Amino acid sequence: MSSKILVTGGLGFIGSHTVVALLEQGYEVVIIDNLSNSSIDVLAGITKITQKTPIFENIDLRNKSEVKDFFEKYPDIEGVIHFAASKAVGESVENPLLYYENNLASLIYLLQELQLKEKAYFIFSSSCTVYGQADSLPITENAPVKKAESPYGNTKQIGEEIITDTAKINKNFKSISLRYFNPIGAHPSAEIGELPIGTPQNLIPFITQTAIGKRKELSVFGDDYPTPDGTCIRDYIHVMDLAQAHVVALERLHKNKEKSNFEVFNLGTGKGSSVLEVINSFERSTGEKLPYKIVARREGDIIAAYADTQKANEELGWKTEKHLDEALKSAWDWQKEVVRREEKEN
Repeated sequence: MSSKILVTGGLGFIGSHTVVALLEQGYEVVIIDNLSNSSIDVLAGITKITQKTPIFENIDLRNKSEVKDFFEKYPDIEGVIHFAASKAVGESVENPLLYYENNLASLIYLLQELQLKEKAYFIFSSSCTVYGQADSLPITENAPVKKAESPYGNTKQIGEEIITDTAKINKNFKSISLRYFNPIGAHPSAEIGELPIGTPQNLIPFITQTAIGKRKELSVFGDDYPTPDGTCIRDYIHVMDLAQAHVVALERLHKNKEKSNFEVFNLGTGKGSSVLEVINSFERSTGEKLPYKIVARREGDIIAAYADTQKANEELGWKTEKHLDEALKSAWDWQKEVVRREEKEN
């Protein structure tokens, strides 16, 4: 493959691992990232892993003229994988207009440029948050999209609607929305991983930062849910498996295997793990003891969510290969590398 692919948000957590997967598959990659929630150091990590340096453009996708100029500079872009978005649920509640501008304006400006091409492939980074608390488990792609619990979730729903409407009027525009469950872990080299700025919003960085001593203890929000051990259940997927799914989705469009020009796939393992099970898995795979305490439930948390992966397995020909222990061990190796780098700088 020598197709040129744009990856927006390509220095972020999932984006950077997907860039690695694309480069290893022989794609040419151009990254757009405005570094608002990422670091330029990630580029060096990608290069170290792949021995290739993707083109990097520091562009804010909310600036329509910059997006237009980019596509004039790179007219041979064949496909776009669109990760760039703000993603903290709590922050979106406090600052909804920032989320609507950042997550929707950027999408619209990208799609407007892609409509000018004879043909274009578009992979959208979506989320299982669109399902809310699903009526039944596991969650299939046919599960109803519920009223969003947050402006962040709403931007993913509206984003999919915008892509659907665009696909209806342009048969040469082919798109896939990938609804992720809970991505965790890091590249086995520990050169790249999840790098939250400030207080982590996700469970795994909070676990690793607690285990290494950056935080006193982990708060487990509620142990009185109607689950086997009383804690919330999620479907945790290794980011390396998730990255590979983007390559497979892109190839599906390249090879004209799509059944319609807008498709949706759930990406998860198909297995739910409770918060306490994740803690036990972390302790087992790393040998580290994790201090935690049970606190009150957190507003907005759903009880359980895990994917029905049949459609992704059978139609995409993709399935997860890595297990929870492996993902948590890789997250711990990455956390130790982050601390080593910080100590080296100081």
